[in-house]
Amino acid sequence: MCQQAKHEHVKSPGLLQPLPVPDGPWQEITMDFIEALPKSEGYTVILVVVDRLTKYAHFIPLKHHFSALVVAKAFLHTMVKLHGQPHTIVSDRDKIFTSHFGRICSSFGILNCS
Repeated sequence: MCQQAKHEHVKSPGLLQPLPVPDGPWQEITMDFIEALPKSEGYTVILVVVDRLTKYAHFIPLKHHFSALVVAKAFLHTMVKLHGQPHTIVSDRDKIFTSHFGRICSSFGILNCS
């Protein structure tokens, strides 16, 4: 009963829209996690970062129970060091991307499109 009533008040999501083609490599990237992997040297998670223009990818190992700060440090020490600061990061709505990591990106002027 509640779900039927609630459904009327929930705005339905819009149609998917294609993202524009980036102007150059590593200006716009996508990020996501591969989790629940077998342990290898203590790592069980991979942060996947893909350039939207070239489709080139980096795979950054992380240990389980990582925080937004750990992800931000790994991102800065790997991606920004190699390719500079991106203009835009596209990610899902994982709590890591919508929390402290998102605020860190915003402080650097990086737009985070979850």
